[in-house]
Amino acid sequence: MANVVVVGTQWGDEGKGKIVDLLTRYADYIVRFQGGNNAGHTLVVEGKQFIFHLIPSGILYEKKKCMIGNGVVIDPEVLLEEMRELHENGLPVTPERLMVSENAHLIMPYHKALDLNQEAALKSSKKIGTTGRGIGPCYVDKINRKGIKIGDLLDEDLFNDKLKDNVEEKNFLLTKQLNSEPVSFAAIKNQFQLLAEKLAPYLGNVSAELDAARKSGKHILFEGAQGTQLDIDHGTYPFVTSSNTVAGNACTGTGFGPVHIDAVIGILKAYTTRVGSGPFPSELFDATGEQLQEKGGEFGATTGRKRRCGWLDSVVANEAVRLNSITGLAVTKLDVLSGHSTLKIATSYEADGKEFKVMPSNIRMTEKVKPVYEEIPGWQEDIGAARSVDDLPVQARDYVKRIEDITETPAVIISVGPARDETLLLKNPFAA
Repeated sequence: MANVVVVGTQWGDEGKGKIVDLLTRYADYIVRFQGGNNAGHTLVVEGKQFIFHLIPSGILYEKKKCMIGNGVVIDPEVLLEEMRELHENGLPVTPERLMVSENAHLIMPYHKALDLNQEAALKSSKKIGTTGRGIGPCYVDKINRKGIKIGDLLDEDLFNDKLKDNVEEKNFLLTKQLNSEPVSFAAIKNQFQLLAEKLAPYLGNVSAELDAARKSGKHILFEGAQGTQLDIDHGTYPFVTSSNTVAGNACTGTGFGPVHIDAVIGILKAYTTRVGSGPFPSELFDATGEQLQEKGGEFGATTGRKRRCGWLDSVVANEAVRLNSITGLAVTKLDVLSGHSTLKIATSYEADGKEFKVMPSNIRMTEKVKPVYEEIPGWQEDIGAARSVDDLPVQARDYVKRIEDITETPAVIISVGPARDETLLLKNPFAA
């Protein structure tokens, strides 16, 4: 039995979906623990691309049980659309294969309206870069104790009472503060009554089932969304997401006891990317950055936005190791670095004559820092055909070794391409 958490170490988009897909082979349960449909996992299976926003990517394995924990905020229409697409691809999603925590909160139409209008009202320099999918406002209502849980759909009177109070409040904000159109109580009520019938069979107590699975010796894989630097508490605030993306939230977001976590795998892209606004110390604005963007196919799985690209940042990597108690790294997209004679790794920052080994907590200081680089020889060979570490050029092996030395964390997985078989599993966290 082993219970493993997979988290992103940077600003998201590190290739978590592919690594979760690999580790799912050895797991019995795959559990999503935070975020919403503002995140996406992209997988390429037998030449076909799958993009998941809510359902754990483990759903591609027919005999696995997938779960969505209480820490996730759910747009029910997006969830049902993912189910429909999977069914059309010959993978029906039944209640035996997917359970949704009855304590997960619902993203409502007014959340999306608030998200879009509030972002539009900000000055350009203060825009967060939200996806506009209602994630932030939903979490606001949750913390403000005004949220509607998906389990409330099973009690029509309770749902209607909560909805009435929320529509009244949100329409005041939309019309008086944001000069926007109000939402309709009747329309939302009718819409969600239909959704309730479709979703009811999937709702349950995720915490209780996971505990029973643990006691029976099952392997459990927890998958996070986004990355450590987007954590609401520990990231580059306010340019972050609205939930805790670090490994500790695997427990809070599912109701699973922390002492039962056996390993934490941090997904580390071999370079660094970021979508949206916010500081990015190692960002490249030259031809190298464009080359990484083009070769790496760096477009957001959820929004299609072009990702900003830069050299690997070990300050960010070390923060992730510390914050998540990472036991092993999965180095992804190593193949994208092929063709560079010299590679760089940011080992610290400088600003105002000071050296920073950790990310400054003051956002204005973070925006000012400049990376201090260490240069490492690159390689020219295409490494997509490598199936063992020995198949890699010595410079590629040295690059991975340098990452291990800087982070004091072993690389347990190396990805050399987008396909399932283009992955080197050096140590299986589920193995005894």
